[in-house]
Amino acid sequence: MPELPEVETVCRTLAPVVTGRTIESFELLWPRTVGAHDPTDFTSRIGGRRIVEVRRRAKLIVFQLDDGSAMTVHLRMTGELLWLASDKTPDANRLPYLRAEFLLDDGSGILFFDTRKFGRITHLRPVDLELMDSSFGIEPLAAEFTTEWLHSHLTNRHRQLKPLLLDQSFVAGLGNIYVDEALFAAGLHPLTRSHLVTRRQADQLRAAVVGVLRGALVRRGTTLRDYRSGLGERGDNASHLQVYGQKPGSPCPRCGTGLNRLIVGQRGSIYCPVCQPAIP
Repeated sequence: MPELPEVETVCRTLAPVVTGRTIESFELLWPRTVGAHDPTDFTSRIGGRRIVEVRRRAKLIVFQLDDGSAMTVHLRMTGELLWLASDKTPDANRLPYLRAEFLLDDGSGILFFDTRKFGRITHLRPVDLELMDSSFGIEPLAAEFTTEWLHSHLTNRHRQLKPLLLDQSFVAGLGNIYVDEALFAAGLHPLTRSHLVTRRQADQLRAAVVGVLRGALVRRGTTLRDYRSGLGERGDNASHLQVYGQKPGSPCPRCGTGLNRLIVGQRGSIYCPVCQPAIP
C-alpha cells in the first residue's frame, strides 16, 4: 500500500498540471470506487468545481475545491492516479483497470486505475473535511514532530512500538515499509513497549523516521509493483531499503547477522536481533 512518500510524490507531480483547472466532467466506470456516495450525487458535487490545491494528509490525496469542499483519493493496495495530457491516449492494456476518469477544462484528464478495486474516491464538505483532518495524528515531516513531542507521546502510552507507529491517529502516513526501515535505523525492536523508550532513543527514532521518509521522497517513493507517480514514473527507493522485503536469514546490512521475521499487529516485520535487541 502506498505510504507517505508515495502519496506525497503523487501530489507533487499532479499539483503543477491540475491546480487551477476546472473539472468539466466525471466518468465512473466502477460504482463502488466512490464508496457510499450515490454516483449521480457525487458527480453533481464535483462537476464545474475548480481545483485550488493538491495536498496530502496521512495517506490521502486531497484535491481542495473552490467551494471549500474537497475530494480525497485513497489509493490503498493497487490504486494509481495518473494525469493524461490532452494529446495523449491511455495505454490500451491498462483500460480494463480504469475505474474513474476526470476530464479537465484544458482537455487533459486524471485517470484512476485500480486492479484490485480497493481504492476509494470521496467528496467531503467543509465540516467533514475538518473531521477527517482531526482524525489523523501528527505529520512526521512537520516542524511539530520533535523529539520532545515523540518522547512525551510514547511514554504516555503502553503499546508495542510498531503497532503504535502504524496507528494513523498517532502519526499520520507511516506504513509497514517505512516503520520497519525507521526501527532498524534507530536500533529499536518492533515489540519495544513505548513507555520504555528513553529520550535518547526517541531522538534516534525521530531522526530515523524523518531520514527514511525524506530519502524516499527524493527517490519518488518505493515501487514494489503497482505504484507510480502522478506522471506514471516508477519510484527508485526499493534498492535503498535496508530490511523491508528481505527474507528471514538474510544478512543484516549493518552487522551480518541473519535477519528475523515476526508478526506484529497482523503485519510481518523484519528486524535484526543484534542491531535491534529486545528490551526485557
